[in-house]
Amino acid sequence: MLSLLLAAALVTADAEMPRYPDLPPDLAAAALAFDKAQVTANGATLRDVLADDYLLVNSRGEHENKADFIRDYTAPGFTFAPFAIEQQVIRVWADGAVLGGVANAHGMSDGKPYAVRLRFTDVWAKRHGKWQVIFTDASRAPTAT
Repeated sequence: MLSLLLAAALVTADAEMPRYPDLPPDLAAAALAFDKAQVTANGATLRDVLADDYLLVNSRGEHENKADFIRDYTAPGFTFAPFAIEQQVIRVWADGAVLGGVANAHGMSDGKPYAVRLRFTDVWAKRHGKWQVIFTDASRAPTAT
């Protein structure tokens, strides 16, 4: 019974995750892996998809590096629920891409629920044949009406 509940939860989570049908297949796979790694607290995938020189400017205007990001998303008691992307932005060239939009982020942090609407931009680079996020900017977005 537990395995059925887990399978149902994973199917529901996948249904709520962003879709990238118009991206090159390798970039689409990397973007979906990044999204799922945040939701599942998968530190190994985050280490792989974030460039060593990754920089995040978070919604508080603070700078975080790769280690900070992974620590935050894998912290005990932190959850990041599946999400959809509104107002999606997609720009792709041979060895770079910008993916972004607006997401309603919610989950738990330090034992307390959180909910925030974020406008984000992820800058991707293809290095040595592999797509990685090199920069993210996240800012608070107005509540949808």
